[in-house]
Amino acid sequence: MTTFADLGLSPKLMAGLDKAGYTAPTPIQVQAIPHIMKGRDIMGLAQTGTGKTAAFGLPLLHRLLDIGHPPAPRTVRSLILAPTRELVAQISDNLTNYTKGTPVKVVTITGGASIFRQSEKLAKGADVVVATPGRLIDLLDRKALTLEACGYLVLDEADQMLDMGFIHALRKIAQYIPLKRQTMLFSATMPKLIEDLAGTYLRDPIKVQVAPPGKPVEKIEQSVHYTPQGDKAKLLETYLKEHPGEQALVFGRTKHGSEKLMKLLVSWGFKAGSIHGNKSQNQRDRTLTEFRNAELDVLVATDVAARGIDIPGVRHVYNYDLPNVPENYVHRIGRTARAGAEGRAVAFCAPAEMGELKDIEKLLKNPLPIIGGAPWGLADIKAAPKPPQRGARPPRAGGAGGQGKPRSAQGKPGSKPSSAPKPQGKPMRSVEGGHGAPKKGKPAGRPQGRFTAA
Repeated sequence: MTTFADLGLSPKLMAGLDKAGYTAPTPIQVQAIPHIMKGRDIMGLAQTGTGKTAAFGLPLLHRLLDIGHPPAPRTVRSLILAPTRELVAQISDNLTNYTKGTPVKVVTITGGASIFRQSEKLAKGADVVVATPGRLIDLLDRKALTLEACGYLVLDEADQMLDMGFIHALRKIAQYIPLKRQTMLFSATMPKLIEDLAGTYLRDPIKVQVAPPGKPVEKIEQSVHYTPQGDKAKLLETYLKEHPGEQALVFGRTKHGSEKLMKLLVSWGFKAGSIHGNKSQNQRDRTLTEFRNAELDVLVATDVAARGIDIPGVRHVYNYDLPNVPENYVHRIGRTARAGAEGRAVAFCAPAEMGELKDIEKLLKNPLPIIGGAPWGLADIKAAPKPPQRGARPPRAGGAGGQGKPRSAQGKPGSKPSSAPKPQGKPMRSVEGGHGAPKKGKPAGRPQGRFTAA
């Protein structure tokens, strides 16, 4: 059996791992760490919950500890980019735990926090910056930091960064980073655009993979329950009452619907909270802390929480509304069965969601076991109102999940659900209040990256 000591990590890091309760490395860590320690570029493919943060974080910190002197003012030695505030916070917390008792300085950069305070921290230099792309560009534009000495670049959850339209932001950031660097790209799924991204970003990379892309953790018991849209709230109540005291994560499709469902659960006596794009960063952090401390039993969230929530106590994931991007299903249910534990995921499927369910089952290459109801017929599907889309106006009438005739982003009721977002187009505004398309032109006086051209 391989141990962390076998991987040749610094004794100072080993002490931090012992305090954090780490006993043995996961498969992705065993495969990735030795190559990263040798300075090789890495493309890592592993499902969520398998320990990707430690896979790139530990060898990166090991190499930084060898430098032996603090960074210069405003200088960043390594950069880790992630798509959401929650994921950035999770990565930063883990790295901070690994480096306790060492001089390594980790700085967190996200939207929703004071840019002045972030500038103050960067003024002293940083060994590691963990950032969302939008806020990082804001700080680069203000010249609050320099990436001229950045020797390490990590792109975590690269597929979601593309889905969220960050490709233009990534290209702009790359213009500030020198060619001579070590690059690590980690992703849970492997669409064609990720292959293209890896071919542009990485130099002669080693590919490590512990499961087929898009495959969820095997310890998750998955199933589907067919139910009319208007019956979903009562069905959820039934499931929650079957497992009192066990934490559950419930995913909705829209901000309005998720908030409404949370308030309904609270009125029914559940200790519930919500996280979505209409919440401030302080509200989201407070709710996550309460859920992590088991002060809440139920957390209702949009896909803003599909990645970046690492709470071992989550035993149940309910897909109250099915995602219209099938890969998001894998990330959603990956919030349970963390760190080797077992978990359960139930998908609620209304007639109008049969298309989404088929896409999910195609990705999984297996049908979901049925634990309630029966697959909807063509007549049911045609008669059903279409589910609300992200960014849609809230429905005028109906239950907590957006029952009734939803209005699409174009204002036409019952319009066909949109397909997966295309990162080739204009970038969408991120959940962190991110950056739009950058201005044309290259920053003067900065070293140019190898992947500035599309």
